[in-house]
Amino acid sequence: MSGNETPQDDQRIRRAQLAIMREELLAPANAIVGYGEMLREEVASAGHDEFANDLERIGASAQALFDLIESQLGDAAAWDIMKTDDTEAAQKTLRHDLRNPLNAIKGYGEMLMEDLDDLDDEALTPDLDKLLGEVNRLLAQLDDIVDFSGHRGAHRPTEATGQKSTMILDLLKDIRPVSEVQTTAAASGRILVVDDIEANRDLLSRRLGREGHDVAVAGGGIEALEKLQGENFDLVLLDLMMPDMNGFEVLARMKEDNRLRDVPAIMISALDEMDTVVRCIEAGAEDYLPKPFDPVLLRARINAGLEKKQWRDQLALEKAKNEKLLLSILPHQVVQRLNAGETIIADRYDDVSVLMSDLVGFTEFSAGTPPADLVKYLNWLFSQFDILASEIGVEKIKTIGDSYMVVAGIPEPRTDHANAAARMALGMMEVLKKANAEFDHAFQARIGIHSGPVVAGIVGTHRFVYDVWGDTVNVASRLESNSLPDRIQVSESTSRQLGGGPNLESRGGIEIKGKGRMNTFFLNSVP
Repeated sequence: MSGNETPQDDQRIRRAQLAIMREELLAPANAIVGYGEMLREEVASAGHDEFANDLERIGASAQALFDLIESQLGDAAAWDIMKTDDTEAAQKTLRHDLRNPLNAIKGYGEMLMEDLDDLDDEALTPDLDKLLGEVNRLLAQLDDIVDFSGHRGAHRPTEATGQKSTMILDLLKDIRPVSEVQTTAAASGRILVVDDIEANRDLLSRRLGREGHDVAVAGGGIEALEKLQGENFDLVLLDLMMPDMNGFEVLARMKEDNRLRDVPAIMISALDEMDTVVRCIEAGAEDYLPKPFDPVLLRARINAGLEKKQWRDQLALEKAKNEKLLLSILPHQVVQRLNAGETIIADRYDDVSVLMSDLVGFTEFSAGTPPADLVKYLNWLFSQFDILASEIGVEKIKTIGDSYMVVAGIPEPRTDHANAAARMALGMMEVLKKANAEFDHAFQARIGIHSGPVVAGIVGTHRFVYDVWGDTVNVASRLESNSLPDRIQVSESTSRQLGGGPNLESRGGIEIKGKGRMNTFFLNSVP
């Protein structure tokens, strides 16, 4: 032990060395067992029954080797050997015991190789070569691997053993002992403890309560589901075996419920068979702890589960914010299509109504008005327009300066689009009157409406917008600019869709740039 190492440091290093020793023995032992099983399958498939007995002996010796490593180098057994006064004698005995099955495997394997050479069957040779190669390597390295002195590589130092020692020291520097780490909960949360045994519920709830968690208990699966439906929990400790409804079924129901599927569930059970663990993890369990569980390990699993839950909640919150932001600039249907993976959104609508509006004299007004006052007025006015558009069900497309543009009939087509655009225009005039009274101004507006086909879609990648294009948009813009203050000018196509009548005042023919002479009307009311 160096001058900087404590007895605890030395113990951790030697335990890590034991783990490396066990790993270096188990890796080739597993390979020997595996190659032996494949050879038995290949022999049976080829019909060479004469080799079956030797392969059975190889398999039995390989399994004996594996079991010996497991029994003698388990953590408790190996640590007991390292604490004895005569570790030299213990390691000699273990080396001898390990060589017995290795030599048996080698002997039977070499005889089998001779038989295969006589048979001139090369199909079985590769796997037998690999099996013997693992046996020979392990025999050659056995003295170096099985060393209880705590100084690996004392017999035949190699680059590999030096790397292993460095790896152990680096790992232990990064992973501090549990006693040095915070022993209280890293994150507190509301936890539901589900167990049909009252003593287990009491013990867990008291322990978790001391660590700062808010704990609720349920005595069975049905009660647990009732509590989960009525309350919010950050994590569930779920017993597997319960009389009314087992934990696996509770877990399945949680994962079927959109509100509960992201609540972490840690399964706890005295049943620790691998199939059960795997099925629970596959079903969505966050973790699985066999009873009786170590309190330190339980704390670590709970803290990890709560941190994941907090991360998921934060992610969901950010997603909701992003969704809300998208919905403020794009139609709901378009956002759904983007979320579904569409990258190019462009649609043709054969019959919609486009409304364009503009404030008369606003450019001159803005030149002599403080910026804050200007923005305050426009924000109030356009916010009221937005509310009106939402109530009527028309789509705001954009604002440009003091201009405001909406379209009725997109993204969901509607047969009454002209009527909706007319109601929007009349409502905007009423809102403008309220704005003038609120801010003591006397603004007037010009509005133009035209009905016809458009193309609508998303453009841009950084600051993308949902926009519309086509001759219908151009005509609506010309109608607005050629209208009169506080008048709503509509085209003949819009007039027809509105049904004509006394609510429309004919203006006669006017010259429209790019279109020539057009018959237009002033809208006074909605029929």
